[in-house]
Amino acid sequence: MKYNVINRGDDISIELMNTFHELVKPYGLVLDETEPDIVLSIGGDGTLLHAFHRYKHALDHIAFVGIHTGRLGFFADWKPDEVEQLARLMGECALENDLRAVNYPLVEIQITTQNGVETELALNEFTLKGVDTTLVAELRINDEPFETFRGDGICISTPSGSTAYNKSLGGAIVHPSLDAIQIAEIASINNRVFRTLGSSILLPKHHHCDIYPKAQQNILLSLDHLYIQRNDIVSIRSMVAAGKKVKFARFRPFPFWSRVREAFIGFER
Repeated sequence: MKYNVINRGDDISIELMNTFHELVKPYGLVLDETEPDIVLSIGGDGTLLHAFHRYKHALDHIAFVGIHTGRLGFFADWKPDEVEQLARLMGECALENDLRAVNYPLVEIQITTQNGVETELALNEFTLKGVDTTLVAELRINDEPFETFRGDGICISTPSGSTAYNKSLGGAIVHPSLDAIQIAEIASINNRVFRTLGSSILLPKHHHCDIYPKAQQNILLSLDHLYIQRNDIVSIRSMVAAGKKVKFARFRPFPFWSRVREAFIGFER
């Protein structure tokens, strides 16, 4: 089994990476940065997002796992003092050739400009914001007019990303076994002149949402941790990515709702 490690670059993460390399040597795991079977992220959820975008071209055969070295990790659900346990379980998995993984849906974004169509994937969310003025955009769902949005922006998240920016916007937390995307408004303008739904909505797979921003608006796009400013966008289509999911290696049971409780509530009674 081949693996690679992506670390945050701080002293603790680098030390853990070196320790992990030594711990897995007896199991015959091979370090391979180009075509790994497992990618270990050491840092925070941001580090895992970096790892995802580095290897998003090979999602069909790569599984991710994370050790968090900060205060909170949602994707990165292993703790630094558990590195020996993780290395042992990964090594045993390699010897038995039995990798167990869960598959989570992604959001696919198709950006149409005068020059063509660009396709991107996001693990957490995609956002669209006005740069120097209020964002004005028409939303269509399944090619039917839905609303004209005016406000700071729009956030479109995956179920696994529903616990991130979407949650701070008042969106629902969605179990990642559901193939869906969630659309949440960012500070929408609602008065007697301008009206929007004002609630987040879920779209199942095979549904899509098209966003038509006002022509030549300066727009800031984000794909997880990546940011791009554009003024040439004609439309943006978002939907559940067809045939593409992210794999997370599971070397021990850690149910989704247990992770939600640990991340946001804790264990106090």
